[in-house]
Amino acid sequence: MTEAPKEPAERSLNFIEQIVEEDIASGKNGGRIHTRFPPEPNGYLHIGHAKSICLNFGLADKYGGKTNLRFDDTNPITEDTEYVESIKADVRWLGFDWENEFYASNYFDQLYLFAERLIEKGLAYVDDSTAEQIAAQKGTPTEPGQESPFRSRTVEENLDLFRKMKNGDFADGQKVLRAKIDMASPNMHFRDPIMYRIKHAHHHRTGDKWCIYPMYDFAHGQSDSIEGITHSLCTLEFEVHRPVYEWYIDQLEIFPSRQIEFARLNLTYTVMSKRKLLQLVNERYVSGWDDPRMPTISGLRRRGYTPSSIREFADRIGIARRENLIDVGLLEFCIREELNKTAPRVMAVLDENPIKVVITNYPEGKTETLHVENNPEDPEAGDRDVPFSREIWIEREDFLENPPKKYFRLFPGGLVRLKGAYIIKCEEAIKNEAGEVTELHCTYIPESRSGSDTSGINVKGTIHWVSVADAVEAEVRLYDRLLTVEDPSSEEGDFKTFINPESLVTVRGLVEPSLKVSPPSGSVQFMRKGYFFVDPDSTPDKLVFNRTVTLKDSWGKVQKKG
Repeated sequence: MTEAPKEPAERSLNFIEQIVEEDIASGKNGGRIHTRFPPEPNGYLHIGHAKSICLNFGLADKYGGKTNLRFDDTNPITEDTEYVESIKADVRWLGFDWENEFYASNYFDQLYLFAERLIEKGLAYVDDSTAEQIAAQKGTPTEPGQESPFRSRTVEENLDLFRKMKNGDFADGQKVLRAKIDMASPNMHFRDPIMYRIKHAHHHRTGDKWCIYPMYDFAHGQSDSIEGITHSLCTLEFEVHRPVYEWYIDQLEIFPSRQIEFARLNLTYTVMSKRKLLQLVNERYVSGWDDPRMPTISGLRRRGYTPSSIREFADRIGIARRENLIDVGLLEFCIREELNKTAPRVMAVLDENPIKVVITNYPEGKTETLHVENNPEDPEAGDRDVPFSREIWIEREDFLENPPKKYFRLFPGGLVRLKGAYIIKCEEAIKNEAGEVTELHCTYIPESRSGSDTSGINVKGTIHWVSVADAVEAEVRLYDRLLTVEDPSSEEGDFKTFINPESLVTVRGLVEPSLKVSPPSGSVQFMRKGYFFVDPDSTPDKLVFNRTVTLKDSWGKVQKKG
């Protein structure tokens, strides 16, 4: 079971902060701190990107620096302005703003000149080999590669061919530009990496100006250098790319940005790969990128997560040098802890077949207005008006005809308190021909009204309810974890076979009329059920609520039993 993390003492510096403080103390780059967040606009941002956003922007904020938002738009086939706009919206929603908005495509002219400079220095060549031949030439991690037969082309020939590539004289895949480094290097990325490939494709910003596009390894470090980025923070998979990053900078003799790697976020019961998330969207396992089961920032926002809860989560997991698997229960804890303090409490009966309770000694036609506190954790939250009448709805699970010991809800002859209202006693259970309980006849104790109880009767059970005459219909979507296995990457087979069939259960809800009159702008707690958020699908005629998180970590209990 996931336990509530202890409040951290004053946090020590992470290893990146230590590097930054050493650089400031030594006067490196004049003590200037400039970071960047460089997403590729080929999908929506997810919780792993949120960690990187918090790190890059947070580091700059802490040390009086700046952060650029730079779109790594070097692959026109997969990129789109839809993703650009969604990324900007997500960064702002998380509470950050950037110093400059740049695109790798801003630098296509400069990158092209950099490439020509390397050709002129004899450090790059045009290769006619196919992708399969280049892969074979590279050899294996334990065996050196073989040099391409085109590696010995002259500078003049390479410049001529590269310019013809740029001018569109060749078809896609016919030629590439490769760096001339070391085909025997133990680092496979050093074995003459591709710098440019031919793609006759329309670019979302540069249109049809270019038909050659730089590879990530060639564009990234030079873009950092052009912008004067002092600390280029990447996830660990780019550690083996760092020697190439530094080689290009050294050979071009440009500003030496420093690449530093940290562990990416791996979260239990979900996947973070954009490719896999795209499968879920395209194959309609989810309703879209903002489906509340998705680990995307837009999905978390639609589910009811707040920017502050995600920032708190990023702060709690910290920055590590090595990969680890973070329990999604910690993310749930962060939002649960926040909403416990801020979310108003309301009553909702979530049941396709609720039980009607008729309070036989309550006056017919009378409706009473009860004043119920909005949040016991926040005295400033005030009260709300809740109508109470002779007939109310309760959930079927709150009644048992033959209860076990220590069952403190309603049963024949038993007493229970209605939240914010009165103590009632079950006198009779009415059944239909199939033997199913359809109605309960109860009596109430007039002196037991909450807030002015003079009955002297103590009951152990309290249940929620809504007035039959005033209840408002709602659709309630009970979202849960997307996958049934803790670490899908460690399992064999298609990850989609582990999709949780209970990740979305839609039920009928009967809610307080206050939610109809004044729909919440944020989250609410459905008493005894969990925290819920109004979905964008909601209309004045049909309320729709998404469950953000349960009141307790039910998965931790299941795991413990297992």
